[in-house]
Amino acid sequence: MSEINFTVDKEKCIHCGMCANDCGAGIIEMNADKIPTIKKDDEQYCMKCQHCLAICPVGAISVCGKKPEDSDICDENLPSDEQILNLIQHRKSIRSYKHENLDKATLQKLKDMLKYSPTGCNNHKLHVALIDDVEIMDKFRNRTNNTIKKAFLSNKWIPVTKKFEKFRQQFIDGKDIIFRNAPHMIVVSVPVNAPCAPVDPIILLSYFELYAQSLGVGTLWCGFAEIALKLMPDLCQYLEIPEGYKVGYVMLFGKTDLKYQRATQPEDYDITIAEEGEIFPATFWDKVKRYFWNALR
Repeated sequence: MSEINFTVDKEKCIHCGMCANDCGAGIIEMNADKIPTIKKDDEQYCMKCQHCLAICPVGAISVCGKKPEDSDICDENLPSDEQILNLIQHRKSIRSYKHENLDKATLQKLKDMLKYSPTGCNNHKLHVALIDDVEIMDKFRNRTNNTIKKAFLSNKWIPVTKKFEKFRQQFIDGKDIIFRNAPHMIVVSVPVNAPCAPVDPIILLSYFELYAQSLGVGTLWCGFAEIALKLMPDLCQYLEIPEGYKVGYVMLFGKTDLKYQRATQPEDYDITIAEEGEIFPATFWDKVKRYFWNALR
């Protein structure tokens, strides 16, 4: 059995070639009998995206141990463009949560959608750590906040205190500066050698956030929690983040009493439209500046 186990039901195949045309790696070809096959010695280039399985109109292709009959059929009754835009317009960063768990059905829906998030080069090796119980979240927040509070009270320097110095008094007063009293948290980590390591966790959390929004769940992109996790290794150990992985980003989520009545009115981004014309070579100093700006952070 081959690694990707690409098989075709010859009785079902209608010889349309759609799988070959859509193969991102370009490794599927139609043989003399117009049956799709993997090009000789090219199996190693398969991205395991399963597009061939998904696009086949008659469900004739199985790949990577996945069978077409086990896939959900695409629903053509998708939300309208106006509904999707409305969802995006009304997304808000939530910093006030109810101190209670989401119901199990909603939590399960959020967990189930995670695997559908795309990744660069289909490098589907993200690690997700999720706190789905408010009592465990309280334990985690208290451990984190108390460690920082004790360091401030004793004037003991630890890496994370430098980052939160301007919030010293709030930590001493017992305010939950980092986690905003949220009942739940999701942490996405990525292999350090992943081809698109900086962006893959952001892509997943963007999908997660919009789906959470559609379920009436509030979310917050939490840079403070990201800092704490990156500078307090014991927290990563508690969340069982694997060796060779780095924290990508963190999102808080949960029920909220807040109800926004209207969308905000953000300023437009600066948009340039590429026009027809010759692309002139950049000067030496323009190249230096551009390399410098692109290399920052």
